[in-house]
Amino acid sequence: MSDLCYNKGCGQRFDPENNPADGCTYHPGIPVFHDALKGWSCCKRRTTDFSDFLSIVGCTKGPHNKEKPPEPVKPDMTSSGENKDIDDQKPKFNEFIISAPKPQEAIRRPSADEPMVRMQHKVSSSLKQALEKLKLTENEAEKKEEDNDEIKIGTSCKNGGCTKSFDGPASDSDECSYHSGFPIFHEGMKYWSCCKRKTSDFNTFLSQEGCTKGSHLWRKKDEGNKVVPCRFDWHQTGMQVIISIYAKNGIPELSYVEANSTTLDIHVIFEGEKEFMQKINLWAVIDVSKSIVNMMASKIEIAMKKSEPMTWARLDLPPPAPPKEQIKEKEETDSEEEDE
Repeated sequence: MSDLCYNKGCGQRFDPENNPADGCTYHPGIPVFHDALKGWSCCKRRTTDFSDFLSIVGCTKGPHNKEKPPEPVKPDMTSSGENKDIDDQKPKFNEFIISAPKPQEAIRRPSADEPMVRMQHKVSSSLKQALEKLKLTENEAEKKEEDNDEIKIGTSCKNGGCTKSFDGPASDSDECSYHSGFPIFHEGMKYWSCCKRKTSDFNTFLSQEGCTKGSHLWRKKDEGNKVVPCRFDWHQTGMQVIISIYAKNGIPELSYVEANSTTLDIHVIFEGEKEFMQKINLWAVIDVSKSIVNMMASKIEIAMKKSEPMTWARLDLPPPAPPKEQIKEKEETDSEEEDE
């Protein structure tokens, strides 16, 4: 006969007569779900996918366990089906919680044109250590780049329209004739935005002499930060709304969050040259003076203090619905287009 093992993360059947001391691989801890991550309290592995969470291999060896854990104690119920102890389990502020602002509260909503204030931010020790390591790595890379700083013979000039190549140090003294604008291709015509000499022939376009004089450019210019999307989510407690931005190694000197009572403007530089920007029209009102930005190595948390202990239905305020006259006018326009 085989018995079912009730150790967390195992769930296999075993022979009670053959149950070695290391026959079971299981989790002695409890499940942990936080900031969309799932894992076990006894080990460090985390995942966002529930299927992956279920397949996390146990971190502890031991014998199989056939003892079924006790069922949770059911609460005493009244004749009407309510929990007798429900009053003791409710949070103390529950009597103030509402699911949506009342009409009079909507009228008192501060203007979105209020001056924006930069939130104070706190930098964790983990981020400071991560940035210090990155700085050392970047210094080593810069040193290698300086060692290989020599321009190779035959390197083409990077200025638009210039056809010259590097032929030794004497090339630096040559005057560069180039186009300072950008190429435009429109309705079969090809030209540069800076001089607009139009032609339909591509070879003629390439051979157009530059309209600007200057020095050759043998290396590409630094294009600056790259604006990228970044995953973020939010959760709330009785008195706070917390936005988690999963941007690694944010740069404190270049990142900031500005806000007023109803608007949030996020600007984050992370992983060296990546840039994330987001503007949010908040669902309800916050107290900016009691809100803070916590910068960590793995993410950035914006902890906003609610002006009132109410449950937010969502993070952002949806745009106002268009007037009925506009909807009717749009329907009539769409109908006329279909008829045509």
